[in-house]
Amino acid sequence: MIRVQVRPNEPLEAALRRFKRQCNYAGIFRLAKKHAYHEKSSDKKRREDRERMRNIMIAERKRSGTTNPRAKKRRTRGGKGGDRRNDQPDFDPLTADTTIQKPDAPATTPAKPEAGAATTTAAAPAAAAAAATTPSSES
Repeated sequence: MIRVQVRPNEPLEAALRRFKRQCNYAGIFRLAKKHAYHEKSSDKKRREDRERMRNIMIAERKRSGTTNPRAKKRRTRGGKGGDRRNDQPDFDPLTADTTIQKPDAPATTPAKPEAGAATTTAAAPAAAAAAATTPSSES
């Protein structure tokens, strides 16, 4: 049984708040709501199972130490391709170049020629061949 004594110079509203708080802590309001109407045995079993599962989930969250238990996890779509939103495309769609390296893979670069070595380009042999076939005006 819950008792609340009104203190000297305490307003009646404050004593009533204390009484309601003690009733709430003791579970009297819950019992009153529970017995306000008839609950079928199947509904009672289903409710108790839900309460049990909720208590288990809360205990697991406390044990694992998650900071935000209400945070939703992102769902990933299944399939062979995986999540392509974060990955770079395998090719450049504008030039249809399939030699693009992914950012996490090291890019291969050709070796730099030494400063004193002679370099040839594709244009240099073609220019030399063209000069050799043209007749010279000095002869």
